[in-house]
Amino acid sequence: MSNASLPVIDIDPLLHMTDAAAVAEAARQIGTAAQEFGFFYATGHGIGAGTVAHLLDASRTFFALPEAEKAKIAMDKGGIAWRGWFPVAGELTSGIPDRKEGLYLGEELGPGDPRVRDALPLHGANLWPDAVPALRPAVEAYVAGAVSAGEALMRGMALALRLDTDHFAKGLTRDPTLLFRIFHYPPVGRTEADRAFGVGEHSDYGLLTVLGQDDKGGLEVRTRDGWIDVPPLGDALVINVGDMFERLTRGRFRSAPHRVVNRAGVSRYSFPLFFDPNFVARVEPLQIGGATARGEARWDDVDLHAPIGTYGDYLLGKVSKVFPKLAGAKLRR
Repeated sequence: MSNASLPVIDIDPLLHMTDAAAVAEAARQIGTAAQEFGFFYATGHGIGAGTVAHLLDASRTFFALPEAEKAKIAMDKGGIAWRGWFPVAGELTSGIPDRKEGLYLGEELGPGDPRVRDALPLHGANLWPDAVPALRPAVEAYVAGAVSAGEALMRGMALALRLDTDHFAKGLTRDPTLLFRIFHYPPVGRTEADRAFGVGEHSDYGLLTVLGQDDKGGLEVRTRDGWIDVPPLGDALVINVGDMFERLTRGRFRSAPHRVVNRAGVSRYSFPLFFDPNFVARVEPLQIGGATARGEARWDDVDLHAPIGTYGDYLLGKVSKVFPKLAGAKLRR
């Protein structure tokens, strides 16, 4: 393991947009981190400690339920909205079952929403457990803060690329695809801790991931100098660039491989929000000046110059590999 550590960036200026010099400096730091690591810590994000504590308490309560109770909101009941609970080893990363269970959630959309009327996959209503009524308000409060942080980060990304501040907000993320997950990584025995991956090596396939985590650690990121730990840092969020951003910038921004190994001997919880392009938007590389591709092959040999098409079609191709038993008809329009 390398001794390097990720940069820490205060994004408060990007939330409020009142101090031009501070905004420019935050954007500069984001651009540098996105190029070098593809990961960084974000402080000043506006999500209160109480909001995180309520989410963690409700999550612990939910995952402590008997499996039969959790299965009442299993993913096979979520239809094309792709929401609900899955058990340990129910999700695959690079074809290998993960040592985690999770709850898939997203933007709460009613039947009158145009995206629901058009039967867009991954859009619709969440499944909530009757046995844990505190979970819904805890999730909705946290997600509201994480979305606000995501919007601020996208302003910083735009400025770092010398684009207008609202370039993404007026285009790709005007109506973003918002997917939220709660993951529970159960403890593993000491003899298997180093080889029982909560999540195996992968890179996120979307635009931007806004990650909250508890105080147990376990996240690791591959840098050019090797793997590094990404331990919890107070209330800081962990932010990472996804494959879509790397392709948009033709490699200027880096989508780094990462993994989770729960060595804590106790349960670990994490809360990723995926802040992604509008589902029906066509994705084309950005017209940006300066150097783009770094001249190095991606870890998975993906061609950064290959056509992308609509974000929705791209996304469906990815998620169908994560839950192959649920893919197919449920994700077809």
